[in-house]
Amino acid sequence: MAHKCNAICDEAVVRSLVGKKHPDLAEKFDRFLLESYIEDNRMVKWCPSTPHCGNAIRVEDDEFCEVECSCGLQFCFSCLSEAHSPCSCMMWELWTKKCRDESETVNWITVHTKPCPKCHKPVEKNGGCNLVSCICGQAFCWLCGGATGRDHTWSRIAGHSCGRYKEDREKKTERAKRDLYRYMHYHNRYKAHTDSFKLESKLKETILEKVSISEERESRLRDFSWVTNGLYRLFRSRRVLSYSYPFAFYMFGEELFKDEMTNDEREIKQHLFEDQQQQLEANVEKLSMFLEEPFDQYTDDKVMEIRMQVINLSVIIDTLCKKMYECIENDLLGSLQCNTHNIAPYKSKGIEKASELAVCWNNKASTTADTCFPSDCGTSGKHDRPISLGSADDNGCPSQKRPKKETYGGAFFDLNLPAEVLDRN
Repeated sequence: MAHKCNAICDEAVVRSLVGKKHPDLAEKFDRFLLESYIEDNRMVKWCPSTPHCGNAIRVEDDEFCEVECSCGLQFCFSCLSEAHSPCSCMMWELWTKKCRDESETVNWITVHTKPCPKCHKPVEKNGGCNLVSCICGQAFCWLCGGATGRDHTWSRIAGHSCGRYKEDREKKTERAKRDLYRYMHYHNRYKAHTDSFKLESKLKETILEKVSISEERESRLRDFSWVTNGLYRLFRSRRVLSYSYPFAFYMFGEELFKDEMTNDEREIKQHLFEDQQQQLEANVEKLSMFLEEPFDQYTDDKVMEIRMQVINLSVIIDTLCKKMYECIENDLLGSLQCNTHNIAPYKSKGIEKASELAVCWNNKASTTADTCFPSDCGTSGKHDRPISLGSADDNGCPSQKRPKKETYGGAFFDLNLPAEVLDRN
């Protein structure tokens, strides 16, 4: 640029001028421009897949949502971790950290072992006698942890008495034991539903084989969409159930909301939530039982009976999931004074899928390059919520596909369209 020149050199001019002599630099400029746009826009984020698929997704209005990239990865748009509703992002971060680190191992050691007064290593008692010996050779009293000699009788240890009650130490041990058992309660149920989800996902092929066999045989029943619909409802509700336990662990514990509720309020809300959780759990198990029935070997009347059970249970489970989310948003999180916890809304149709749309760059004869949005690349149909990626933002910048190496892609996603990939223009 010349000295004191007032001409505006936008990205289109830079791309046109640089691209004539150094096309590789123009591609780098496009890539840096795209990455700068995505990093500065909180409503546009890269897909967190590993290895990276190169996709970026944009949403409108609500960043607290769960999306599915065209690569198949489902994730929370707010924190980029796996989809975890009804847990808030903070709850899920704390839960994964708690399950990953050694905090519960330390709790177990505190509850079940005592430190040696000489070498300070944890010692576990494997007998009934309260005089224990460490591997270092030091004998000590299991009741108080004090070092002793080895001479003892059934009633006392020679030269040692620990009959005095130490309240602080007992309280600390009891609290550690209570916290450990509470964590194990929620973790075991979270793990059980997570394992059930994995096993039921493997059963999908088996159930679809039963459908194929049933469709081939001569029968008055030809429509088996109720099986696939019921299977999908089972997967969706199983995920909701599994993540509801980490939510309950923090919602009714003292780690996050100790000063937000009185003990009586916490107890009432916990009973309300657990009643809904229990109803949902019972119906989910019933649906799983009916879907695993060998209906390909049953008579038509028996299949019709199972069909009605699956359809009814699917409707009931969907309603219970909606009520649970309403309870969380209105009665639990909504009643907090300082509510910094937001959850992705429940969708009966499941996590919204992103589809790839084409963006074309028209290089005109002049020194400008316009971004073109073809009319056939826009969104269509009735949308459940206003999410549109088929148009540019206020700056005219579309969300696009992250270029791999030295290539420049032009693609962005609409969460309202089915997950199908359109060819680039």
